[in-house]
Amino acid sequence: MIIKTKIDEIENYLVDASNTKGFCDSVCFPETVDDIVHVLKDANIKNIPVTVSGNRTGVTGAGVPTGGIVISTEKLNKIIDVDEQKRYAVVEPGVLLSDLEKAVKEKNLFYPPDPTEKSCFIGGNVATNASGARTFKYGSTREYIQELEIVLPDGELITLERNDNFATDFLLTLKTAAGKIIKLELPDYIMPPTKNAAGYYCKKNMDAVDLFIGSEGTLGIVTKIKLKLSPLSLNEISCILFFNSEERALQFLTEARNESFKSRKLNSTDTIDATALELFDGNSLNFLRDEFSNIPADAIAAIWFEQHCNDNEEALLVKWINLFLKYEGKEEEAWFAMTDKDREQIINFRHAISINVNEYITKNSFRKLGTDAAVPDDKFIDFYYAIKSAVEQEQLDYVIYGHAGNSHLHLNMLPKTEDEFEKGRLLYKSICNEAIKLGGTFSAEHGVGKNKREYLIEMYGEKNVSKMRSLKKTLDPNYILGVGNIFASD
Repeated sequence: MIIKTKIDEIENYLVDASNTKGFCDSVCFPETVDDIVHVLKDANIKNIPVTVSGNRTGVTGAGVPTGGIVISTEKLNKIIDVDEQKRYAVVEPGVLLSDLEKAVKEKNLFYPPDPTEKSCFIGGNVATNASGARTFKYGSTREYIQELEIVLPDGELITLERNDNFATDFLLTLKTAAGKIIKLELPDYIMPPTKNAAGYYCKKNMDAVDLFIGSEGTLGIVTKIKLKLSPLSLNEISCILFFNSEERALQFLTEARNESFKSRKLNSTDTIDATALELFDGNSLNFLRDEFSNIPADAIAAIWFEQHCNDNEEALLVKWINLFLKYEGKEEEAWFAMTDKDREQIINFRHAISINVNEYITKNSFRKLGTDAAVPDDKFIDFYYAIKSAVEQEQLDYVIYGHAGNSHLHLNMLPKTEDEFEKGRLLYKSICNEAIKLGGTFSAEHGVGKNKREYLIEMYGEKNVSKMRSLKKTLDPNYILGVGNIFASD
């Protein structure tokens, strides 16, 4: 196993995509499960903090160390199996999402969660319960985890298979490969009904595997993952629709969402049922005009929708166009993906906004001020206008985009000075608190990490956060793993 200590060799492991920076003594590059077991056992005995590092695409500081050892999973990068008949894949945590998607597509399968950042590791997806545009129809990473192999903080190995081990009320019992019995008392808080990636997933009578999904590298290190796959659809409709009125765009979005829910309830394949519903405000469009010169000059909002279908593509497209026209859309200005090249351009458009924001933040040496809030659907439009008004009152540059089908928005503030950054930081806090007050979450997909811990207390209360801390303490008595992620150490 390679271990690096020179600063010029490890500096890339001390920062993530949010420009959060840290420090450590060494970075280890395990190539086997035994390597990880060895590092954790030794660190546990010596009380040395250990931080798990994926491909550092996170934006909350979870993979950024504050001392001790970094374990990089990049050499654990094998796609072990893709079973076409049983529709599953088995992978190591360092497999790139893009490589997994390519491998399963060759077997006429696909991985539905579809996180936006294609250079992320699958282990990181598990650690944050990652999601993306297609989560609107297919759900998040959690829904596709069938089995996890995990090394616990003390070096014990455990394998958890879905539907094999359930909690009794709020008491969960785990048994390691060596026969060690661990009894966990689960917190009894109520999680928000929205898409959510804040804190430990805890429910009465829950499946044991779900505890580790979204635990942000604090309860164990995932070393092998079995993923459920779906058949590749025959066709897909993918379009970007431009609107001259923000109000009409949001009305279109609301009806498209409601129609999609209705279709699923009726199990209909002949009606509108979006795989993805994404919103881009006027500032987002302006932020992209240099790269995409064919954005209509008078467009002040856009919606990207996608729908998977079989052989009824034309009939469904007519329904979508009629809905678009109902809200004063101009069919001649819409982008319709008729070829694979068109689809790739639309995907590039969707991804370009987040890439450009991250580049702006890095270039200007600020930490990212991008919200990850989700609210109940009936609160979404009011929330959208409220946060837009708030940022404009502060006279800050910003873009708003995101997974509007899930009532989940990324408002990214783009400060130019330290004073603007401080204004943005305070505004960020008020937006998170507003989402919580509306019954939503401050973190729908990015997790808590080190940068958002105060909002977890706001959302669940100190008493429930203490219960999370006690749960971690049972699995990690010496508190070595993922120190500072989700909550402070004491």
